[in-house]
Amino acid sequence: MPPPTSEPVFRIRRLTRVFRMGEVEIHALRGVDLDLYQGEFVVMLGASGSGKSTLLNILGGLDKATAGEVWFRDRDLALASEAELTQFRRRHVGFVFQFYNLIPSLTARENVAIVTEIADDPMRPDEALAMVGLEERLDHFPAQMSGGEQQRVAIARAIAKNPEVLLCDEPTGALDSATGVRVLEALLDVNQRLGTTTAVITHNAAIADMADRVIRLSDGRIADVHRNATKASPRDLHW
Repeated sequence: MPPPTSEPVFRIRRLTRVFRMGEVEIHALRGVDLDLYQGEFVVMLGASGSGKSTLLNILGGLDKATAGEVWFRDRDLALASEAELTQFRRRHVGFVFQFYNLIPSLTARENVAIVTEIADDPMRPDEALAMVGLEERLDHFPAQMSGGEQQRVAIARAIAKNPEVLLCDEPTGALDSATGVRVLEALLDVNQRLGTTTAVITHNAAIADMADRVIRLSDGRIADVHRNATKASPRDLHW
């Protein structure tokens, strides 16, 4: 973990997000303040509707705040244009979602290569796949792989552009616990080896034990933040 005096990668201040549906307003985030630091592994917990996915989407430049500040180093993403957000996502952020979004007609290597072709300083696709333990599956198609293997291809695709930030939305949500553990091991290994700031949102409280910090959201607000004195190995997690 970085010392408290280190500069945060993200600084969020008074962050609000309101969705309007006709005359109805839905307050997804209500004045959130949060810092995320270089190289830390953060787990965000919360029930459905607590605001965790909205927060992750704003961090990743997929959505914009209604009010407040979202600083990525020296850049306020709240003031960025759509073109600037696209460049931010391309250069700095890797995404992993619950559903793998792989292209069925492409091999694992080819699915990862799609990202490396648009990145500034990418890894080789085979290098990224080796980092998640799939060096023997480079030329397999998604239909020839298990759900856990497909999710690890998705992680390889996310890290292949060498992002500073890895944002994961329910990465084990579609997996059984044994397969989920392998996916979590891959995420933790990437975090430790590359120093990538990693944020995982989940409703699964067991995953919190492997985090540096745990952030609980409720009703669009941060209800609690605590730091784990010791971190559990993914293989010690049970759900």
